[in-house]
Amino acid sequence: MALKHFSTLTSMLTASFRSKTFGHAIKTSLFPVKSYSSATGGEHSETVVGQTVITERRGAVVSVAINRPEVRNAVNRETARRLLEELEAFDQDPDLNVAVLHGIGGNFCAGYDLKELANHTASLKLEQDVTKGPGPMGPSRLQLSKPLIAAVSGFAVAGGLELALLADLRLVEESAVMGVFCRRFGVPLIDGGTVRLPRLIGLSRALDLILTGRPIGAQEALAYGLANRVVPDGQALQAALQLAEEISCFPQQCLRADRSSAVYSCYDAPSFTQAMQYEMDHGIPVIQSEAVSGAARFTTGTGRGGQFSEDSV
Repeated sequence: MALKHFSTLTSMLTASFRSKTFGHAIKTSLFPVKSYSSATGGEHSETVVGQTVITERRGAVVSVAINRPEVRNAVNRETARRLLEELEAFDQDPDLNVAVLHGIGGNFCAGYDLKELANHTASLKLEQDVTKGPGPMGPSRLQLSKPLIAAVSGFAVAGGLELALLADLRLVEESAVMGVFCRRFGVPLIDGGTVRLPRLIGLSRALDLILTGRPIGAQEALAYGLANRVVPDGQALQAALQLAEEISCFPQQCLRADRSSAVYSCYDAPSFTQAMQYEMDHGIPVIQSEAVSGAARFTTGTGRGGQFSEDSV
């Protein structure tokens, strides 16, 4: 239960500071695992000691892990830079379809590293124009063209909550805790928290969390729509990877067109008519590239009866 984490709240380091650039059973991975890093030019066999962000490539899926467990994966400047670098690399890689963001050591992310904020204020440089640079947490200003899934365990609070909000889907472990914990220290939400949270769960519920800073457990997050699925403790990453592999198997041009249209309708469309036009303009090219061949597969028996797996046809 979420209560198991509450006794440690007082010791937490929390805070918060776009890429166009600027219920199923859990199975084992379908693809071989390879370490991958844009910083080293792609796949590599060994993890760099002390690396704050670790990536692993599994076929067309890449996992991106925050690796600062000693501070509950609080993000400092180096970690923010690496998160931005890896998610931009994912978005630009034609061989990758879905990314999974998670934290190593039992916590997703406890926000921005308050010790760094307190001790290096003079050297902290924030780009105020959101079109000209990254957010304090790194990738928070990105508008990814492909799906991102957050596998949430332990604490996902303050800026960590904002990173989870960047994802399309959030798979949350039963004992996970989310919340705007930076409320206690006067650290504002400047990584999209006040923008994405009301869109996802509605203004009233968002203000409840933003104004009070209170913790929210997995089941309440599910009821709010903040969590998409709740999974047993210790299984968020594997469940997210399985889901990512399933999504990756669909025709990708169609999937990305539909995803883009949904996001445009929610955030950028000035009117219903323009949202409908965007949907049509981005859907029409998919008919020739994917829908015709998909319809032909259906006529041969594939997918009949609502089956998603071709192996079960």
